[in-house]
Amino acid sequence: MIVERDIYEELKLSEKPVIIYGMGNGADKILAEFEKCGITVSGIAASDDFVRGQSFHGFTVQKVSDFEKKYGSMIIIIAFGTCLPEVMERIFSLGERHIVLAADVPVYGDNIWNRSFYDENKEDIERAFCLLSDEQSRLVFENTVRYKLTGSLDVLKSSYSDKAEVFENIIRFSENESYLDLGAYRGDTIDEFLHYTGGKYKHITALEPDRKTFAKLKSHVSGMKDVRLFRMGIWSDDRNMSFADSFGRGSNICYGAKNDLAVTKIDTLYAVRHVSYIKMDVEGSERQALIGGMRTISRDRPKLNIAAYHRSEDFFSLLLQIHNICPEYSLYLRQHPYIPAWDLNIYAV
Repeated sequence: MIVERDIYEELKLSEKPVIIYGMGNGADKILAEFEKCGITVSGIAASDDFVRGQSFHGFTVQKVSDFEKKYGSMIIIIAFGTCLPEVMERIFSLGERHIVLAADVPVYGDNIWNRSFYDENKEDIERAFCLLSDEQSRLVFENTVRYKLTGSLDVLKSSYSDKAEVFENIIRFSENESYLDLGAYRGDTIDEFLHYTGGKYKHITALEPDRKTFAKLKSHVSGMKDVRLFRMGIWSDDRNMSFADSFGRGSNICYGAKNDLAVTKIDTLYAVRHVSYIKMDVEGSERQALIGGMRTISRDRPKLNIAAYHRSEDFFSLLLQIHNICPEYSLYLRQHPYIPAWDLNIYAV
C-alpha cells in the first residue's frame, strides 16, 4: 500500500501549473491544505456552463480551455463530487491531456489523508484489512488507501463495481425483511430496497432529519403499508442536539447550529421489534449510530449497509467497530462509481 510520495509531496515538487477544478466546500478545504503545504495554485476552473466571470478565493474563474491555451500541459485537481456518468467521463477524458487528480479531503472532520495520517493509523488500517471476506474487498481496500494518498483517478476507477452485484451476491433479501433506513432522504433507498425485494417486506422504519426533505419523503411513501417515518437524527443516545438543516442531502448534526433536533438510537427504535436490514448514511454520525445500536445488532445480526466515506478514518475504523460489536459478521467493502471516493460502503452479513 506504500507509495513513494503522497499527493501533497508530489505537487510541491512539480513544476507544472496546478489548477483547481471546482468552487465548493471541497475546493475550500483543498486550498487550505495546499496553503499549509506551500503548494502554489495557478487558477480556478469550472465547467463552461458555470463560468460567468465570478471570482473564488481571489481568482477569476475560467474555463479549462482558457488554461489550456495559457499553459498547455498542467495538473488539474478535481474539487467537487459527482456520480453522473457524463460528467465522470468528461473528467476521465481530461486525463488523456493532463495530469488529473482528486485530492481526498473529508466531508466531515479535519483529518487529511497524507503520509503522516497513514503512518499514524497503519496498525488499525492493517487490522481492518485482515477482516475482509473476499478478494474484491481487499482490492478495494488497498486501492482506497493508494487513491487517498495519491489522488490517482486511475486507481479509484479500478475499484468501481455496480450496486447490483452487492444485492445479488452479498446482501440477499428475503420477502420478509424488516428494514431500517437511516438517512432516508427523499425515499431513493427505500425504492432501491423495494426493487431488490420485489416490493415485499415485513415493515420499514425510516429516519430523515432535514425538515424539507422529510416532507418529500413522507409524500413519496404515502399509501405504503407498515412504514414508520421519524423526522429525527440517529445517535448513541436519546436527546436533543444542534442541527444544520439547510444542506438538503448534507444536513448534519453540527455543534453550535441554531436548530434543535431530536435524536434517538437504534436500540430505542428496536427495543421490542426486530430488524433484519439496516442502511446507514448519516453524514459522519455512523460511529455514534453504531454505538447506539450495539444491543440490537448483537441480538438480531441484521444485514448492514454502512456509508464509509464521510470521515477520513471511516472505511477502516468502522470495519473494526462492526467487528467488535459482532465478530461473526462477514465484512465486505465496495466502491461504487463516484468521483472522489464517495459511495464507498461497508456491507456486513
